[in-house]
Amino acid sequence: MTTEQLNDFMLSGNEIKGRSPEHGLMHKVSEEARSITAELNSGYHTREEIRLMMSRLTGREVDKSFGMFPPFYSDYGRNIMLGRNVFINSGCCFQDQGGIEIGDGTLIGQQVVIATLNHSLAPEDRQSMSPAKVVIGKNVWIGAHATILPGVTIGDNCVIGAGAVVNKNIPSDSVAVGVPARIIKKVTDK
Repeated sequence: MTTEQLNDFMLSGNEIKGRSPEHGLMHKVSEEARSITAELNSGYHTREEIRLMMSRLTGREVDKSFGMFPPFYSDYGRNIMLGRNVFINSGCCFQDQGGIEIGDGTLIGQQVVIATLNHSLAPEDRQSMSPAKVVIGKNVWIGAHATILPGVTIGDNCVIGAGAVVNKNIPSDSVAVGVPARIIKKVTDK
């Protein structure tokens, strides 16, 4: 299996069995991601250098409008898809095996966690993982320390409050806060 085939395998939501060839290849790609993020997180880098390192990490060209304040952590990298004018603040952790898609104009606050893997509940199969894509729409603002869980879609123009844990889909134009996150109003409400 090639890395591209593995990416497609995980983006399709196929279970990754513990100790399988797919599991082994995933760990190999993770080593490369850790190497790139270690470079990204060491010392000062210009905006262009950060963009180029993120292009290497994701395996696709990141738009020149992209901005980030490192450090940044990803344990895979290849299944992150970034729109235009996306900004990621410092200390974010992306577990992207299942896919993370971030729409144009989205702002991600400090130390946000986006997770796309669940482990089996059965102790004897705990090393197996089920990937589920996270989709973040356009012009979304995710507050500091929020956590977005596997399989969640956040619609366009949403605001996710600081510290929220988003465990279900949030429709467009919503403000969601809390643990678990709940919608408290529409963006247009005063």
